Amino acid sequence: MFSTSSGRNNGNGQPYSTIRDYSDSESDVDDVEDDFIQREIRQQRLMMKQQDEGLEMLGQSAERLSKISMGIHEELGHQNKMLNEMEEDLDTAATNLSMVTIKTKELIQKSGGKRNFIIIVILSLVVVVLLFLILYS
Repeated sequence: MFSTSSGRNNGNGQPYSTIRDYSDSESDVDDVEDDFIQREIRQQRLMMKQQDEGLEMLGQSAERLSKISMGIHEELGHQNKMLNEMEEDLDTAATNLSMVTIKTKELIQKSGGKRNFIIIVILSLVVVVLLFLILYS
């Protein structure tokens, strides 16, 4: 376009140009750069959208975990209350059992001690054996 020939050639039979036209090549470079920038912007927007979707999913997961953990907390509270009630009932039963044991020991002492208790148990076994013999003979 703006090229002029000095009468010499470049070895390929084409004349050297002393003034070169860079306007077309610069606009091509500008177009390529603009396309590259636009592609990069689109890719960044796509990545940001994907990250936003990932963050949204992460937020939903955190919300679900929060609800689950609150449910577990409530359930543990109920079970802890039940365990405390059971412990109280067990303490009461243990106290009652120790009182019955003490009264039984007192009764055994009043009735003649272990010797009389053993005689009663042996006589009871003799009665059971005799009944067995009477019924099956």
